[in-house]
Amino acid sequence: MRVVLAPDKFRGSLTARQVADAMAEGVRLAYPNADVVTLPLADGGEGTAEVLTEATGGNWYTAPVHDPLGRSISAGYGISGDGQATAFIEMAQASGLRLLSATERNPLHASSVGTGELIQAAIASGAQRIILGIGGSATNDAGIGMASALGWRFQDENGQELPPTGRSLAHISRIIPPTNPIPDGISISVACDVTNPLAGLNGAAFIYGPQKGANPSMVAELDNGLVHFANLVKQQFGVDLADVAGAGAAGGLGAGAMFFLQADLKPGVDVVLDAVAFEQHVAQADLVITGEGKMDEQTLQGKLLMGVASRAQKARVPTIALCGTLDITPADMDTLGLVAAFSILNRPQTLDEAVTHAYTDLRQATFAAVRLFFNGAY
Repeated sequence: MRVVLAPDKFRGSLTARQVADAMAEGVRLAYPNADVVTLPLADGGEGTAEVLTEATGGNWYTAPVHDPLGRSISAGYGISGDGQATAFIEMAQASGLRLLSATERNPLHASSVGTGELIQAAIASGAQRIILGIGGSATNDAGIGMASALGWRFQDENGQELPPTGRSLAHISRIIPPTNPIPDGISISVACDVTNPLAGLNGAAFIYGPQKGANPSMVAELDNGLVHFANLVKQQFGVDLADVAGAGAAGGLGAGAMFFLQADLKPGVDVVLDAVAFEQHVAQADLVITGEGKMDEQTLQGKLLMGVASRAQKARVPTIALCGTLDITPADMDTLGLVAAFSILNRPQTLDEAVTHAYTDLRQATFAAVRLFFNGAY
C-alpha cells in the first residue's frame, strides 16, 4: 500500500513540511505498514526554493546580496542533491516585498539587483540549471536590477549610467550587454503563475503596482517606463516583449528573464511538480493526498492542488484533498478530479484555536480519510 502525500502549506498555521508530517502520522495510524512518500510542495512563490531543495535532498546556501532598497542582507538559495546541479532561487529572498516595511514600499526606487546576485552566486557554485520563482516581488523594474548584477549596463541619452530601478526605465537610451555573459549550457526556468502582459491596464504597473506602494501617478510613470523599455529592446535587439503572456509578472521581471536570461516562463505548478519528479512517485501509488489551507474558487485557477490532482488522475491514481476551509461545490470537486475533499475542522472553534490545533486535527482527518478509503468507502 503506497500513499503519496503532496500538500501545499496551510497558510498561517502549518508549513508544507508540517502538513506532510501530520498527514504521514495519520496514514500510519490507519495502516502502520503503509509505504508513505512525503512531497511537501509550494506554488512557485515564497517557500518554493526551500521545498524543492528538501525534496531533492539538496543543500541550502546563503549569499550576501542587496535588498530592494540597496541595503546589504544575506539571502538563501538551494542546490539539488540529485546530481543534476539544479539551483532553486526565489525572488522573494532578495527582492521581496516582505523585506520592506509598509512605509518603505516604492517601486520607483526598488531594484531587483539582489535576485541577480543570487543567480550569480548559484552559477559560481556550479549550477547548470536554475529554477527561479518570481512571486512576492517589491519591484517594478522589468528585471534591469537583476540584469545589472549580471553585467548589463543602462545609459541615458548623455551616456550616463542609470541606477537599475523602476524610475530609470523611461530614461534608458542604450542597453549594453555584459562582457562576460552567463555561460552557455546553463538553462533557466521561471515559475510564473500570471499571464499579464508587460504594460497597459492589465500589465505589471497597473495590476500589481499599488500593492507595492505605488499611487496613481507612480503607476502611470512606471507603465510609461515599461512601454519605453519594451520599445527600446525591440528597436535595439529585435525582441518583442510587449504582448508576451507572463511578461508582466513580478514587476516585469517575467519580460526581463526572457530577454536577459533567455529563460522559459512556465506555470509554477508544472515547474515544481517536475522538479520533485511527481509522476515517478505517483506511478506506483494507490492513493494521493494533497491539501491547502483554503479550497475555494481560486483552487480552480490552475493552482498547486489542481495540478497535483490532474497529474494523479492521468496516472489513474485517486486523490483526496484535506483543508481548513472547504468552500467548493460537488461540481468543483469533479472539475478538480478529486474523489473526496474534507475540512479538518471537527468542532466549533475560533481561528486562533484552529491554528493551534491544526497539526493534530490534520493528523486525525488523514487517519479517518485513509481508513475510509482503504475499506472501500469511496
